[in-house]
Amino acid sequence: MRAAFRSSVVRLDLRFFSQESLKAPDNAPRAAANEQWLDHLKKSKRDPRIASNLSESREELTDDTHQSNEFPINILSIPPETHYINVESSLANFTSMKYLGTFNKHKHRQGNFADVRIIKCRSGGGGDGAVSFFRDAGRSIGPPDGGDGGDGGSIYVQAVEGLNSLSKLRTTYIAEDGSNGGADQLDGARGKDMLITVPVGTVIRWCMDPKSTRDFIQKQRPSSGNGSSVRSVLHKSMVKLQCRGRFELDPIPRCIQLFRNSYRPGEGWIFKGKDEVYHNDKEWFIDLNKKVESYDMSLYDTELEEDTFPLFGLDLGKPTKKPICLLKGGKGGLGNMHFLTNLIRNPRFAKSGRAGLEQYFMLELKSIADLGLVGLPNAGKSTILNRISNARPRIGHWEFTTLTPTIGTIDLGLGEACFTVADIPGIVKDASNDKGLGLEFLRHIERSRGWVFVISIANDDPMADLQTLINELGGIEKAKSKNVLVVCNKADIDFDKEHPINKFNEIAEFCKEHSWDILPMSALKGENVDILVKKMAKCAQATGHF
Repeated sequence: MRAAFRSSVVRLDLRFFSQESLKAPDNAPRAAANEQWLDHLKKSKRDPRIASNLSESREELTDDTHQSNEFPINILSIPPETHYINVESSLANFTSMKYLGTFNKHKHRQGNFADVRIIKCRSGGGGDGAVSFFRDAGRSIGPPDGGDGGDGGSIYVQAVEGLNSLSKLRTTYIAEDGSNGGADQLDGARGKDMLITVPVGTVIRWCMDPKSTRDFIQKQRPSSGNGSSVRSVLHKSMVKLQCRGRFELDPIPRCIQLFRNSYRPGEGWIFKGKDEVYHNDKEWFIDLNKKVESYDMSLYDTELEEDTFPLFGLDLGKPTKKPICLLKGGKGGLGNMHFLTNLIRNPRFAKSGRAGLEQYFMLELKSIADLGLVGLPNAGKSTILNRISNARPRIGHWEFTTLTPTIGTIDLGLGEACFTVADIPGIVKDASNDKGLGLEFLRHIERSRGWVFVISIANDDPMADLQTLINELGGIEKAKSKNVLVVCNKADIDFDKEHPINKFNEIAEFCKEHSWDILPMSALKGENVDILVKKMAKCAQATGHF
């Protein structure tokens, strides 16, 4: 899939100017001040400098991005061969299976919990500059006094404590446009910003439009054969992106370059009275437009620096003190008061405001729990969590009782550190191929220090069940990166017979080979619960194998 994330691209050489020399004069400029400003525009030269395109807060979050948030990319070209670092990656990295519900037969919801949301964000466009002239009793038309348009509002995000779900998020966030300039040199009001508050542990990624993705999959599935799953189509289809690094010729992609659908430098004029054809035929306007084109170019360069988003997303693993800007609002247009010169006495034209920016973002909530409780459906995970914590998950005798993650807190008593446990929906064989509930909730235990595998010793082959869990979670090497505790639940069922004991001994030998701890218990009868809590506390606090 060759999906372009940009609605419009203006292909121009990157130029960098001194922003102070190109800044338009403040309100009430005289002709001499405008002449000086326009002269600076005419003489402006390129200023090669490091183009840092991230705010300090965003830079820090990008550097601290968890390794699990990264995904494979192919670098197609780098500067100076191309202006940008052209990369491609699988479509699966830029969408969510939950938003492909037409094809996902295992779409489950429980309560008001939501851990994945795709939202559309649009920053406000800048207001237009005004064409106006001063009037009083002595003269019908005085000097130009049209004010500048207000800047458009921006989209901000902030991670705050106290939230535990993304269910309250809206599907669309639109910042306010800037107001148009007015007479008497009145600048337009700045558009109101939009602030999005999310739970701590949220990862924000740039993503594709869900509707476009669904339409694409509908067209691709018939040609891929009846046996192809949605996930296979997503992994085979590629998205091409233009990226940039820390500095101008950096070959390592760090940020996706976003583009506005705005006017080109030298365009965007608003005429009053005489039209564009009339003005483009006048030498004085052609000369003026060449100078103002440098001002437009400086705005375009500023937008390129600001309109970026980290390739591997923003990881809001801790509360953010200040809101982080996702999309910057458009700059307001210049009023006609800036175009008064010794030659141009009655400028009947002004500049339009710059367009805002519209993008889609995928928000994933990754619970920050000390331990992850993992098991096959109906292994007794929820019963265990109910016994040892203040969480009250739904418990039943049918598979997939737990449809959403449950976070429980275990308090060891006065003077002891408490720890948290995440109970995720049961994992079955071939979950990675969309069977059962899939691996949609694995994100909630990615950051955990330890994993607690819950195995039902009453099953025919509990050792095979353990192998299934390990394989579906990424294999033995992935499991070795965690502290692991294996809990053999339902040990009260015929445990006095030889066969259940042999099954337990087989698992115990496997755990010994990998330096994992193991415990038999009965969550239903409350047997070995105290020992389990102590072992889980050790697993949660240990820094290595125990």
